Amino acid sequence: MRTRRLLLTLAMVLALALPASAHFQLIYTPESALEKGEELTLKLVFTHPFEAGHTMDMAGVEEFYMVNKGKKTDLKNDLKPLIWSSLSNSGSGYEAKVMLRGMGDFIFGLVPAPYFEESEGAWMQQCTKVMVNVAGLPTGWDEPIGLPVEIVPLDKPYGLWTGNLFRGVVMADDKPVPFAEVEVEFLNHRPDMAKNRFAPEAEVEAPQDCFITQTIKADANGTFAYAIPRAGWWGFAALGVKTREYRGAELGVDAVIWVQARDM
Repeated sequence: MRTRRLLLTLAMVLALALPASAHFQLIYTPESALEKGEELTLKLVFTHPFEAGHTMDMAGVEEFYMVNKGKKTDLKNDLKPLIWSSLSNSGSGYEAKVMLRGMGDFIFGLVPAPYFEESEGAWMQQCTKVMVNVAGLPTGWDEPIGLPVEIVPLDKPYGLWTGNLFRGVVMADDKPVPFAEVEVEFLNHRPDMAKNRFAPEAEVEAPQDCFITQTIKADANGTFAYAIPRAGWWGFAALGVKTREYRGAELGVDAVIWVQARDM
């Protein structure tokens, strides 16, 4: 019991010493609302978006696909490895080039291989999605796409003005997750698509660590809301929506969605 208390105290001290930024699986493309179909470049990176902090090596990909008008297209074989540079290090990720044909919502879903976080002694897996719309025709943005856990939006994630309320429902196995904890971060350093790195200049400076990763709670129906204060890309990560044992340790499965807001 004494050893356990010592380990818990040490973990708390280390947590206080670390920056407040959080892990976010990123599926990035510059624009989410397009006038016409085109070849889309997507960057898959596991990082700390607000501070362009430590980029983790992605351990692999279990699933990567696109859903358009109910049709699911497997994109896993389209992935190519890349090295992404943050302000402090470089980590391995992936890139995909996908041709968007026709109109409507093109919804990308990712199930990465679990990642072992040594500081926590646990595995994490962030099931992530992002949407790109072509020509303004909505075709399924508010429907689940079959991820093990996911955030189903209640507002178009590609049609947000700065200041709009973004709402979502945290789901696991097609059921809402009551009182889920949701972390929110702004993509604060513009990604350089050609050089596979974050821009060194931050768009904003946080006045205190609690503003780097904001934490909100879903209600009893698994629904959360957040008023977006700035144009750009915002990540929402519902933590530990499902848990299970994996390779002798706990695996927490998170649900992540990225949305883009624009100034009016």
